[in-house]
Amino acid sequence: MLINGFKYNSHYAFGTLMVLFFLLPLWMSIYWYLSPNRKLVVAIIDKSLYAEQGKQHVSLNWVLGQEKFSKTNRQQYQQTKDYFGFFNSNKEKFVLKGLEQFSANQLEQLSKNADLAYFTNSYGAFKNDVQGQVDQGNGLLLQQTGMSSQDFQLLSSMKSKGKLVIVAFNAMAAPTSPQVRSNFELLFGIKWTGWIGRYFTSFDTSKNKELPNWLINDYKAQHKGIWPFKKGGIAFVHSDKSIVILEEEMDLTSPYPEIMATSEGVSKFHLKESTTYTYWFDIMDFDHNANHAAASFKINTNDKGATIMANAKIPTSFPAITLHQKDAYQFFYLSTDFSENPIGIKSAYFKGIKLFKPFLYNSSDRMDRRAFFWEIYEPLLTNILNDYYHLKYGSQLAE
Repeated sequence: MLINGFKYNSHYAFGTLMVLFFLLPLWMSIYWYLSPNRKLVVAIIDKSLYAEQGKQHVSLNWVLGQEKFSKTNRQQYQQTKDYFGFFNSNKEKFVLKGLEQFSANQLEQLSKNADLAYFTNSYGAFKNDVQGQVDQGNGLLLQQTGMSSQDFQLLSSMKSKGKLVIVAFNAMAAPTSPQVRSNFELLFGIKWTGWIGRYFTSFDTSKNKELPNWLINDYKAQHKGIWPFKKGGIAFVHSDKSIVILEEEMDLTSPYPEIMATSEGVSKFHLKESTTYTYWFDIMDFDHNANHAAASFKINTNDKGATIMANAKIPTSFPAITLHQKDAYQFFYLSTDFSENPIGIKSAYFKGIKLFKPFLYNSSDRMDRRAFFWEIYEPLLTNILNDYYHLKYGSQLAE
């Protein structure tokens, strides 16, 4: 076939396209490698030890890597090394390298050096962790930490210097002491209600092995040894060990908790308007004079479920992303287990990988937590960090 005087060979064209397709990952990797680093000093505090070291903040490291935010002008962040918290030392031991070892002067210096602080997960270390298992609820607690007074001092100093502070799920729950919790809540205008929750596909103990033993045992202790639930639904757990279970069809019109983004969440942070969320979350309240929500949880109850929640004083709507971005500081509280998502760190090192987002998770599977990463966490953190970087260094970039 002749096209404009040139002979067109369909087999040649197809072969060329196939070569280009298979070379695409290489080009994406080279493009990422050649992109300039942007130094952004992040103090990552991770007080958890969970099978693979550093797994609880892998999502943050993914965004840092994809956006080429680096700890120095040349060095990228390493997920397993660049944080303050628990580290595996060998098969049966761990070591805590946290801010608890810092003096007041060292904490002050860190607050000067760091551009932002990211506090995620504070439950401590369990025996199952060092043995490579994953059910903390059934493990022996080896060491608990929570948010320490040193952690709080750093966050307080960062706020006083007008820097960015990001705190995630579980920071306020035990083992954080009541005094540190109270100080944090007062300083940042946010308050934990004492409740956390999670969706489970089934409450049938013979079918769902992900049900924590402590959840079942605590409920039975309060209800004469009875565990009557078989369907899926949402479990709410209070710090006083009270348990509230809402089952699908019985108490819920939709079994899945929903994260509903505000107009700001959609336009500014590029969040999806509505996303189901099927892992742990905590129920927070905040000072409306200081903070506002970019997204909120919605629990879809029927009349019976609404009555159960009202009697337990659990709201059916509560903030998922709380923020303060005015005056002299920036603050975000993320009310879900945002940072630990099933995402591979290596994919961060391909520039433009986000263009293939629809192919990187199963949109029809409500339990595929990769959807939450791509629809909520990645756009949120990417926009937070890029906006903050340009706010902090924009004048230098323009020179």
